[in-house]
Amino acid sequence: MSKTIQFLSVIVIGLILTSCNAQDKKKPDSVGKSVTKIEVLDFHSTHRCMTCNAIEANTKYTLETYFSQELKDNKITFQVINVDEKEHEKIAEKFEASGTSLFLNVIKNGKETQIDLTNFAFMNGNNQQVFSKELKIKIENELKAL
Repeated sequence: MSKTIQFLSVIVIGLILTSCNAQDKKKPDSVGKSVTKIEVLDFHSTHRCMTCNAIEANTKYTLETYFSQELKDNKITFQVINVDEKEHEKIAEKFEASGTSLFLNVIKNGKETQIDLTNFAFMNGNNQQVFSKELKIKIENELKAL
């Protein structure tokens, strides 16, 4: 019975990952030349699974625990975006997010680099300790480069 549940869990996670249309790539873009910050973007659809909710909760926990000053200073921003809502259509297209996705949008002197963390998020979303530790390291590395 437990092997069946494990097998089904692997299948479900695989389906979720493929339905999110996640691609591991960095895309340069540009905004105002004076802007330097990290945007953390948590995309989701209207109907969310437990892992999708955990990704949001663990991202929020990590940011509030380790980067509270950066959040206050707007050096880091956090947005939760429902891709099913019409007003979010353009940003969802920009990041190619059709479901749950997690991105860092690193903006240095107005030049954007999009880092897709979706696969990482789904693989670790239900383990708050691992998720938080690894996300912290990823953000710290990007902050050093600013």
